Amino acid sequence: MPEHVLDQMEDLPENNIDDIEDLISADDIKPRDRYKNKKSVSVRPKKRNHAAGSDTNVETPELLEKTIYESVIPGTQKVYVKTWGCAHNNSDSEYMAGQLAAYGYNLTNTKEEADLWLLNSCTVKNPSEDTFRNEIQSGMSNGKHVVVAGCVPQGAPKSNYLRGLSVIGVQQIDRVVEVVEETLKGHSVRLLQNKKEQGKRVAGARLALPKVRKNPLIEIIPINTGCLNQCTYCKTKHARGDLVSYPPQEIVERAIQAFTEGCCEIWLTSEDTGAYGRDIGTSLPELLWQLVAVIPEHCMLRVGMTNPPYILEHLEEIAKVLNHPRVYAFLHVPVQSGSDSVLGEMKREYCRSDFEHVVDFLRSQVPGLTIATDIICGFPTETEEDFEETMVMCAKYRFPSLFINQFFPRPGTPAAKMQRIPANLVKKRTKRLTDLFNSYSPYEGRKGEQYTVLVTEISHDKQHYVGHNKSYEQVLLPMRDNLLGTAVRVRITDTSKFSMSAEIIDEESDWTRCAIKQEQNGHISNGKVNSSLECDKEDVISKYAGFGLVMLFVALIFQLLMKFM
Repeated sequence: MPEHVLDQMEDLPENNIDDIEDLISADDIKPRDRYKNKKSVSVRPKKRNHAAGSDTNVETPELLEKTIYESVIPGTQKVYVKTWGCAHNNSDSEYMAGQLAAYGYNLTNTKEEADLWLLNSCTVKNPSEDTFRNEIQSGMSNGKHVVVAGCVPQGAPKSNYLRGLSVIGVQQIDRVVEVVEETLKGHSVRLLQNKKEQGKRVAGARLALPKVRKNPLIEIIPINTGCLNQCTYCKTKHARGDLVSYPPQEIVERAIQAFTEGCCEIWLTSEDTGAYGRDIGTSLPELLWQLVAVIPEHCMLRVGMTNPPYILEHLEEIAKVLNHPRVYAFLHVPVQSGSDSVLGEMKREYCRSDFEHVVDFLRSQVPGLTIATDIICGFPTETEEDFEETMVMCAKYRFPSLFINQFFPRPGTPAAKMQRIPANLVKKRTKRLTDLFNSYSPYEGRKGEQYTVLVTEISHDKQHYVGHNKSYEQVLLPMRDNLLGTAVRVRITDTSKFSMSAEIIDEESDWTRCAIKQEQNGHISNGKVNSSLECDKEDVISKYAGFGLVMLFVALIFQLLMKFM
C-alpha cells in the first residue's frame, strides 16, 4: 500500500470502528470525570497569593467568542467530526463528512484548528452522553461553532445543554451542508422531523450519497433504521423509532458502488438486522442472497447484530448464507440475561431456550461459527438466582466475545422508574461474570493452524496489521508493504485472550485482492490500493469543484444586484 495511504489510516483515531454491540470504548467517560458537568459541583482551583499569604479563587475564564461569517465560501472553513456509538452512527458520520467534503469544506482530525465541531452522539449509556455533553461545553468554551447530531438530540431535543445549538436529526443527515453553513453564520437550525416520500416514512437519507470512510477498505451499509421491539431499558427506540427498511435494490447498488471504490469488506448494520424487510414484504436472508451475488472474489460480508426473536424463523437460510465462502461465519446475538424472569421484565420477547436454540442450531450447521453476545448486569429486577442462571449459560457456551455492561437507567424509559439494585452488588456481579469470561481462552491450542485472512485494519497499538479469518477471528500480522486490502495465507505463531498472531505463508506474488478492483482504473496502481481517506475526499471534491465555483459566482452576482436595487 502506498505510504500516504498508510499514514492516513494510522492517523485515524476511530479506524477500528465498533459495531452496535461494541459499547465500551476509550471515549467513555471515566468515573472521576462523571460529575464535572453537574451544576451542584463546582471546581474552584486556587493559587497562592504569596504577598498576602492567603488563597485567592481563580476566576472562571470567559468563553472565547466564535467568529460569525456573513457569507460562507466553500473551502475556507475546517470541520471536525467526532462520533460515538455504533456502526450505524459511524456510517451516518461518514455520509455527513462526504457531503461536507463534496461541497468544499476541509475536514480535519485536529479539533483545535477547526472552525466548527460536528458531534454525532450515542444514547445507549449514561457515560457516552456525559462525554458528549462535556465535548459540547469544550467546543463552546474554545470559541467553536457546534452542530450536534445522533440519537441524543433526536431522543431528547429539549435537553438544557442543547439549547441554542444546531441539531441534525438521524433522518436528516443529507442536509448537513445547509445546517453547517447556517451555523457558521451564527444561526441555529434544528432538523428533527422524519423523512417521508409520498406521505410514507422512509428509512433515511439515500444510500448513494458521497461518503468519506474512516477506513477506506470497509463500507458500512445501514439496511434499516429503528426496530420492532420496545425494550424497557433502551433509549435508542426514542431516537430511531419503529422499523423502516431500505429497499433491497438500493442496498445492493450501494454495495456494488463500494466495491468499485476500493472497499473489500462490507458491514451490514442497523438496530436489528434480523428484523430487516418485515415492513416491506421481504427478509434478511433474501437480502443476503442478493448481496452474495455481487460480492467479488476475495471480498467479504459481515452481518450485523440481530436479536433472537427475528432470526428464529430464518435459521436454516441464515446458516446457508453464513457457510458461503464470501460471508464471515460470525453473528452477534445479544441475549442480555440468562433468566426468563429478567427477559420478561426487559420485554425482550424471547426466552432463554429460544436463544439457546439459535446458538445450538447455528453452531451445528456452520463450522467454525463465532457467536458473540451481550449481558446486562444489575437490571433492577435481577435476583441472585436470576444472575446465577446467566452465569450458568455463559459458562456453558464460553462465548469468545462477551460484551458485559452494567445497567444504566436511561431517562424516559420504563426501567428508569424501577427501584435500582445497590451499586456495590451490581459491581460484584459484573466482576464475577468478567472473571468467568477471563478464565478461558477461545484460541488455546491453535498454534500451527493455517488460515486465509482478509487484512483490512491497523491494530490499536499501531504495531500490527489486523486480518480476519472466515470465523471473523482477529489475527495480528507483521506490517509489511502492500499487505492491507489483501487476502493471504497465514500460520498461527501465538495466541492471546482476544487474538492470534501469525506469520505470512504466501509470497507477495500470491497475495490476492478484490477481483473487481483489478478491473478498475484509478483504484489499482502497480498492484497497490490507491484508496484512502484523503484520496476519497479529493476524488469527491474534484468531482464537485466546478459546481461549487458556479454556485459561488451566482451568489456573488446576486449579492451585487441586491446591493444596487
